[in-house]
Amino acid sequence: MTKVEEKLYACLETVRKITDFQPRVALVLGSGLGDFVQHIKIADTLAFDALPDFPRSTVSGHVGRFIFGSVQKVPIVAMQGRIHYYEGYDMSDVVLPIRLMGALGATHLLLTNAAGGIRSDLSVGDLMLLNDHISCFLPSPLRGQNPDSLGTRFPDMTAVYDSELNSRIRLAASAMGITVKEGVYLQAPGPQYETPAEIRLYASCGADAVGMSTACEAIAAHHMGVRVCALSCITNRAAGLGTHLLSHDEVRQAANRHKDAFEKTVLAAIREMNLA
Repeated sequence: MTKVEEKLYACLETVRKITDFQPRVALVLGSGLGDFVQHIKIADTLAFDALPDFPRSTVSGHVGRFIFGSVQKVPIVAMQGRIHYYEGYDMSDVVLPIRLMGALGATHLLLTNAAGGIRSDLSVGDLMLLNDHISCFLPSPLRGQNPDSLGTRFPDMTAVYDSELNSRIRLAASAMGITVKEGVYLQAPGPQYETPAEIRLYASCGADAVGMSTACEAIAAHHMGVRVCALSCITNRAAGLGTHLLSHDEVRQAANRHKDAFEKTVLAAIREMNLA
């Protein structure tokens, strides 16, 4: 058994001593979606620090706990806050919560984040479903000895983001009058925001939006055979494309201003994921 598996199954054993809840959908609540918990009929909660050797969320606005419950009668496990690579953790620890939710039984994963818009038609407040990502600027979460119980040594990454789920979510959002775009997301290591020169480089690589999370989580989930979709809220124009300097407060404020459409789309996504 690999070290990754040992840590994962120790956490799984601890969770199972507290709850036998069986989720279908796993949800990561990124910046601006912390209040989404009001939509969850909560059955149980578990703080990250209650799990053995588990990473702690250190970012303001990321509570750092699992929530077990239901949304529109769909059994879910949600992360209220996430772990980021820039917090200093090994990448295998960054994706440990994702692997744990998969080990608990979740077959579908919805990742959410706040992102900077690179593509010219992406404005503040827009929602973007990921149809691909670029993650080559940071270490792979699959680096090291492969945990064979989770997936193959060399997983294919042609279709990380589920096209059927994307279509269903986009149509459901449209029925509510919400336009959801699609694009390629690039995960940068952070925590500093990107320079204008880096944004020009990322644009030349085909990136439509940029952030500091999500892609590594999607890789780990896809490796396990979990169906993945991801939704970005564009909270700012990326460096050099806007008129002012970037700040975390601006990102959080923008996400909060547009959280109504964001939350409605997440609710629709959970419903559609349960049907697919």
